Amino acid sequence: MPNPVSIQRRGLLLVLSSPSGAGKTTLSKRLLGTDAEIELSVSATTRPMRPGEIDGKDYHFTDLEKFEAMDEEGLFLESATVFGNKYGTPKEAVFNTLEEGRDILFDIDWQGKQQLDERAGGDVVSVFILPPSRDTLEDRLRRRKQDSDDVIAKRMEQADEEIGHYAEYDYVILNDDIDKADTQLRAILQAERLKRRRQTGLREFVDHVISPRD
Repeated sequence: MPNPVSIQRRGLLLVLSSPSGAGKTTLSKRLLGTDAEIELSVSATTRPMRPGEIDGKDYHFTDLEKFEAMDEEGLFLESATVFGNKYGTPKEAVFNTLEEGRDILFDIDWQGKQQLDERAGGDVVSVFILPPSRDTLEDRLRRRKQDSDDVIAKRMEQADEEIGHYAEYDYVILNDDIDKADTQLRAILQAERLKRRRQTGLREFVDHVISPRD
């Protein structure tokens, strides 16, 4: 039996965004747990390391001075301040991964997505996850039993703003059934991987098919 044939390709940046409670985290975990060609983006951060975390795996931990120096040099693809701590995606590591033909998953909001579009637009594939309804979203947040009523109210206000940016994304998935949403996400990823412009080894492969060498 002949050996399986593969064509070299450039990786892509898969951006998943959604309001809290719409299922983005569940979909991300499913994809990362079963697809060996994609990995989660590892950000640099100024926040302290927590027990059990590993530098370089969970985050690249750094101090404020070094982070700001890297930011000023343009070494991040995207950066943000969350609860007083800074987070940023190192550019060099991302592009090296793409050159190796591997994909990177970004769990970020619409603002981070805009930064990625500006700095790596041709490599970005963006997907927005919608909840079936506002009531369903609020019910999911309440069933977590993690937040107070005030926090839930703030999350719902934030959700309204985030959902308003759905039109800026390449794809929109309605998550009314997690299995269906998972299937749709994988279909998007597979189709994007097969785009001709991402198959960097296609010309060489076709030339070999047309004019095989001994």
